[in-house]
Amino acid sequence: MTDVARVAVVDDDRAIRWVLERALAQPDLEVECIDRADVALSRLLDDPPDVLVTDIRMPGIDGLDLMSRVREVHPELPVIVMTAHSDLDSAVASYQGGAFEYLPKPFDVDEALALVRRAVAHARERKRPVSVPEGLDAEIIGEAPAMQEVFRAIGRLSHSHITVLINGESGTGKERVARALHQHSPRAAQPFIALNMAAIPRDLIESELFGHEKGAFTGATAQRQGRFEQANGGTLFLDEIGDMPAETQTRLLRVLADGEFYRVGGHTPVKVDVRIIAATHQNLETLVEDGRFREDLFHRLNVIRVHLPKLAERREDIPRLARHFLAEAAKELATDVKVLTKAAETHLTRLPWPGNVRQLENTCRWLTVMASGREILVEDLPPELRQGDSVEVSNGDWRAAFREWADRALAAGHTHLLEEAVPDFERILIETALKHTGGRKGEAAELLGWGRNTLTRKLKTLLPSLAED
Repeated sequence: MTDVARVAVVDDDRAIRWVLERALAQPDLEVECIDRADVALSRLLDDPPDVLVTDIRMPGIDGLDLMSRVREVHPELPVIVMTAHSDLDSAVASYQGGAFEYLPKPFDVDEALALVRRAVAHARERKRPVSVPEGLDAEIIGEAPAMQEVFRAIGRLSHSHITVLINGESGTGKERVARALHQHSPRAAQPFIALNMAAIPRDLIESELFGHEKGAFTGATAQRQGRFEQANGGTLFLDEIGDMPAETQTRLLRVLADGEFYRVGGHTPVKVDVRIIAATHQNLETLVEDGRFREDLFHRLNVIRVHLPKLAERREDIPRLARHFLAEAAKELATDVKVLTKAAETHLTRLPWPGNVRQLENTCRWLTVMASGREILVEDLPPELRQGDSVEVSNGDWRAAFREWADRALAAGHTHLLEEAVPDFERILIETALKHTGGRKGEAAELLGWGRNTLTRKLKTLLPSLAED
């Protein structure tokens, strides 16, 4: 038998109390309505309900004050705040006070009931212990075959000082891989310095890389070390190397060849011992062909190449990555770790993720702030990610999508795939055939290539609600 959850409704409006009392009159809910916050306060402090629903503006103490006082003693109590004054100040004050959700009046009774049920589920979920995902402290997460190749490359290069070129789309985690290469190298105890070529104005790049002498240009009031000197003995990570200006490419080539350079405005050579790891989302071979990147520098950098796959090419990693980023976001924001429901997890694995791992990480940070309950539902996702499954079927090739589903299911450890897939496959075909025949089963059976008896038998098993004539 389902446990009955207690819901307290506090509102001085008799009509609202009447509506909510009847809307929440469910077998698994027990409702108590109170007309004044000061009367409710002593009761709630002594015997807290599972969920509190309160208006804001009432005689005596208001709903926000009631919420504040009750949550001082019962901080885990989810509070739904109602108000007819649905302005920004009310919403902000509600959430700042720790409200579970904000419900402007007039509201739909079904929406109110669904919200109360979510609050109940949230309260119960918070009472369960949270298991921190295994491998939370791992530098890079990845069980997909393409990521295993990356791990193997890091392992093979672990005793090497060799130059590495990382290529992959923006947001795939190139800097994380560069840090891992450094941390598993003989230079691990020395500095790791990162510099994004695309983020620096062209006229400052040489000063950033090689430093400058006092008086080298207007504003150079003191000698300054560049990134090469800062990284001496360690690793210099040059991100978006394809955006490096031609004149800087020439200077970088000389440093790689001679191991020394001159600061901007300097006349004394500076010797350094630096390992270079470069990264780009661009095709350097194409840039070389177009004359935008030096061929000799390309060959200097392209000693060992590591390719990072798009997130859409490693979908089996998405649930574990999401758990990791949710835990990181909770730690960063000093709040509870949110948990994805199975449906939300499945939905995330089917999205295209054009922003790759970085987009997933930012989504998890957004969910940590914006999702009401501890459990994250599909409807909690940002609006742009809610629009159905987004695995594209090019030119109507359902077989490719089906193959991808099978790959993901097996990679996730599913077994007995036929038992899961065949009934769904047949159910979809039956529903579609009946739609095309206006529910006429004889014609639907003919479209499917079955006899009428076969369709009847299948309906009893797969769609019993349609089995009766």
